[in-house]
Amino acid sequence: MKQIQPVSVWYNGEEKQAGKLLASSVADDLATVATFYYQLLEGDSQDADGNVVSGQSLAAGNVSMSGQDYLDWNGSNDDAYSYVAGKLNLTIIG
Repeated sequence: MKQIQPVSVWYNGEEKQAGKLLASSVADDLATVATFYYQLLEGDSQDADGNVVSGQSLAAGNVSMSGQDYLDWNGSNDDAYSYVAGKLNLTIIG
């Protein structure tokens, strides 16, 4: 999971702020294409007892990497996150 510069997301009739990007690989043919599932999450909060509560998922989808992008990818998680963030026009801050 990566912290992102907060972005506004319309969710159930309200504008909410997503502050986290969660991504995972859902398919990779190990030669030409990889597909990543992503979620944009609200930031963490604390409940009445002071316990950290993970933020709610506000948006989700898939991003595919192919062609020269796939060939240039070094297979690392950080590079995958950078690719997904770039495709979604998000800025990773942590």
